[in-house]
Amino acid sequence: MRSDIYKTGPEGGTHRSLIYATGVDDREMQQPFIGVVNSYSEIVPGHVHLRTIAEAVKAGVHSAGGTPFEFNTIAACDGVAQGHSGMRYILPTREVIADSIELMAEAHRFDGLVFIPNCDKIVPGMLMAAARLNIPSVFVSGGPMLTGLMPDQMDVQLDSSVLLAAVGELARGTMTPERAHAIEHCASPGCGSCSGMWTANTMNCLTEAIGMGLPGNGTVPAVFAERMWLAKQAGRQVLEMIARDIKPRDIMTPASLRNTFVIDMAMGGSTNSVLHFMAIAREAGIDFSIGELNEIRLGTPQLVKLAPASNLHITDYYYAGGMQGLISRITDLLDTSVMTVTGRTMAENAESAKVYDEDVIRPRSNPHRETGGLTILYGNIAPDSAVVKSGAVAPEMLTHRGPARVFDSEEDAARALVGMEVKSGDVVVIRYEGPKGGPGMREMLSCTALLKGLGLDKTVALITDGRFSGATSGASIGHVSPEAAEGGPLAALRDGDIINIDIPNARLDAEISEAEMAARLAEVPAFTPRVKTGYLRRYAERVSSASKGAVVS
Repeated sequence: MRSDIYKTGPEGGTHRSLIYATGVDDREMQQPFIGVVNSYSEIVPGHVHLRTIAEAVKAGVHSAGGTPFEFNTIAACDGVAQGHSGMRYILPTREVIADSIELMAEAHRFDGLVFIPNCDKIVPGMLMAAARLNIPSVFVSGGPMLTGLMPDQMDVQLDSSVLLAAVGELARGTMTPERAHAIEHCASPGCGSCSGMWTANTMNCLTEAIGMGLPGNGTVPAVFAERMWLAKQAGRQVLEMIARDIKPRDIMTPASLRNTFVIDMAMGGSTNSVLHFMAIAREAGIDFSIGELNEIRLGTPQLVKLAPASNLHITDYYYAGGMQGLISRITDLLDTSVMTVTGRTMAENAESAKVYDEDVIRPRSNPHRETGGLTILYGNIAPDSAVVKSGAVAPEMLTHRGPARVFDSEEDAARALVGMEVKSGDVVVIRYEGPKGGPGMREMLSCTALLKGLGLDKTVALITDGRFSGATSGASIGHVSPEAAEGGPLAALRDGDIINIDIPNARLDAEISEAEMAARLAEVPAFTPRVKTGYLRRYAERVSSASKGAVVS
């Protein structure tokens, strides 16, 4: 065992004395030491209950003959950080989470790890750490939040994105402040990750898809007893992983990564999954090009369509059969021989899976779309790539031609939207919001929500080198690379330039000649960093392009 380096021999006396001081007895000293990596936080609804999950994990570890030690890492809430400078700090937490876990796991030589994430950047940060450390590991998330209901409208499921759209509705007078306040009390009814197929639930579902989470990890609701059962099972299962010497890189392989993107396409996941799994692939030593995603998209039908693309939510997906139900419908598109943390293959995990509601998980004969829900775009605006959640784009916006309205920050664009300065047919361009330029690659959710609330989401497109929340719908194209701060073509765009969006053909272009583009870029002044102190300064100096996962090296 890794922990034997300080648990055995006379030279380990001081170490053992310190461990005994924590309450460990002689029997527990002989057992595998399991790090229980919690991300509990009182300000994040997806994490506020994780102490309970951790207790269940530790009970499982104890019952299987291990000795658990819980420690914490940071967790910040994307929703609370939306629309202000706090969002600059959210993506950078992913790297801090991965680094902090590496430091704790290596300093204490844990024999295995159980990871307890739930929300957006915490899941990929932990997956990056697991791939980097490569010691036996199991994931169990905190689970999704239930949907909200209004007493006077019980037939409509609510989630927090309703309140984002309410900003636009308030601005045009179609909702009263009293109604908006009432929705605030009902939209998020309790603990758990936000209830749609947004980034958190996308990543928790894909943790199950890539084999690092037990079946049910992505969909069992946070408040169900079944979530506690899953946590106990995860605690027991890590001991089996140790006994069989199954490590994360035995599970996160090129084949399982491809499976993950196939499943992502079939369930219409968040665009952030592309950013995060590019980073996870790098940590796992997997060579994967972002351009391969379009090949996967063309061969994968979209069978699941949850909020924000519909009024169905993760709880509906859970009752319909969840991830294993979806996997059972696309096994011919997957390499089901890959290993998972159950100690069994993907095929073995899904062999008894059933689909209980074909309106939620459609049959192959009746897909929502013949192709997958994410598209990688290229063109003279995005030579290295851009990403759009094509499964959530209205059919009339899959192709669009319109004049650019160019803004150098999210705040400038939001003010223009509130001031009714953006018109039907426009293409809103928000630049200098990428990994370096932001810095931190903020999500433009406030602007997409305003477009929806103003009734412009089916007539106005938005392009940015920043990101979008998984709650975003419409023709919202993000991750444009190279970003404006690195001299990318976005920096050359001007108000009135005609933009052509052709999602079916994976194109994103401005009607500007190559010579004109080069001449304009030559005139663009060098980018001046917005943040000159603290962590964000160091992050901006070292972070890579979004097309490579926005990783810090």
